[in-house]
Amino acid sequence: MPRKAESDFEIAPVYDASSVADGLADRLGDPGRYPYTRGVYPSMYTQRPWTMRQYAGFGTAKESNERYRDLISHGSTGLSVAFDLPTQMGIDSDAERASGEVGKVGVAIDSVEDMALLFDQIPQDEVSTSMTINAPAAVLLLMYQLVAEEKGISADQLNGTIQNDVLKEYIARGTYIYPPAESLRLITDIFSYCRSEIPRWNTISISGYHMAEAGATPAQEIAFTLANGIEYVRAAVRAGLGVDDFAPRLAFFFVSRTTFLEEVAKFRAARRIWAEVMKEEFGAQNPKSLMLRFHTQTAGVQLTAQQPEVNLVRVTVQALAAVLGGTQSLHTNSFDEAIALPTAKAARLALRTQQVLAFETDVTSTVDPLAGSYAVEAMTDEVEARTRALMARVEDMGGAVAAIEQGFQKTEIERSAYDVTTSIEDGSRVVVGLNKFTVSDDERYEPLRVDSAIEQNQSKRLGELRSSRSNDDVRRGLDTLRKAAEGTDNVLYPLKEALAARATVGEVSDALREVWGTYSPTERL
Repeated sequence: MPRKAESDFEIAPVYDASSVADGLADRLGDPGRYPYTRGVYPSMYTQRPWTMRQYAGFGTAKESNERYRDLISHGSTGLSVAFDLPTQMGIDSDAERASGEVGKVGVAIDSVEDMALLFDQIPQDEVSTSMTINAPAAVLLLMYQLVAEEKGISADQLNGTIQNDVLKEYIARGTYIYPPAESLRLITDIFSYCRSEIPRWNTISISGYHMAEAGATPAQEIAFTLANGIEYVRAAVRAGLGVDDFAPRLAFFFVSRTTFLEEVAKFRAARRIWAEVMKEEFGAQNPKSLMLRFHTQTAGVQLTAQQPEVNLVRVTVQALAAVLGGTQSLHTNSFDEAIALPTAKAARLALRTQQVLAFETDVTSTVDPLAGSYAVEAMTDEVEARTRALMARVEDMGGAVAAIEQGFQKTEIERSAYDVTTSIEDGSRVVVGLNKFTVSDDERYEPLRVDSAIEQNQSKRLGELRSSRSNDDVRRGLDTLRKAAEGTDNVLYPLKEALAARATVGEVSDALREVWGTYSPTERL
């Protein structure tokens, strides 16, 4: 019986020339040229490898800073910041709603003072920084800018990415604050602000990763991600921005699973579709506007707490798929992440996995090594066809926001997640160490534990900050921010002034909540 791909097409036992669409050479093109199937740059990794951007953040800013400096000392070429849940929701650490969550799934950041500690002794003009933050993305970006400027580093020297993709929060993750229309307004304000003030910054990382973690198939992952991307571009154009003024700074974020061949095909199909959309629908002229540049993270949802060392093998396969798929940067998960926050040793080993691929194998010796593979090219066509069909359904509903409001994407992903869960439970999908090749007694593993005193310490720091700052300046800054939110002015300028006066994440987020309100999801049965 033929095996089914995750995106629901049959994988043929044998592929040959008849398996591949006519006009293959035209559809593939050359590396670094439209339609970018073979990669966005002509030389890809033959001149230098991808950015090795390890994702980390836990506890206090001081603890996370120590982890970042350790990763940099061991060869990491980019940082990726994980924020705790209160920070992601625009809530201060001393708020009642933050209780029990401070510093747990990421670092607690309440003020510019915390951000300064987080990047202490880290050269912000030399290290590329990615921040996984969405609804309050503008707040954390401006804090990062203020810290750099207080060090004497100008904003035009800063290089990095904010995730800033709130539409996928409504679909798969849930850390949204404001309604969709207001969220899109804030995102387009960020596009405009960064074009003028932080020109090297990637203003959004349009993310499929979290959809995949929630259960999306590869085709669903890129279909719903690209549909969200289209919505952001349309919103920016409606706001008066020229497509070539902001599109070159758009970036994407995908997962890489253990289904190696399909994942490589997925990345190739995504590039091809995005290039065509930007050219045909939006009339982009700058080649950089057509390029789908993306960061990849190996699949956290596929890690197992049982026999955790087996995760080393999974992560290596997933990382190789991302590299052969043409990623621009990569985070490799630590083998112990299914149990707890990764230890320093496990994080270093995850980085070493990338370094072995980059420096000990020959995959960086040639551009797009799998091009022309009958299997990969046929799978690329299959994934593309299923992706386009899903994107057409979103368009028929009125676009990504309208489909979100109808619960379409969320329902489709939940259905796929259910299918995966039942297949694992009935054994038709093998997960090594979980439902097959199990052992009775794993070795005891000592996980990293976050100190419960962090919440009290953060509350104390906030109290000291509120006592030492000029609260009159903060009140004036928040009033100006509210007025901008009520009108049409770019809110990032008054937001920066309020943060410079040492307003907190929660205070500025609450000011916007007062004007814009909050979002309540629609459930679709």
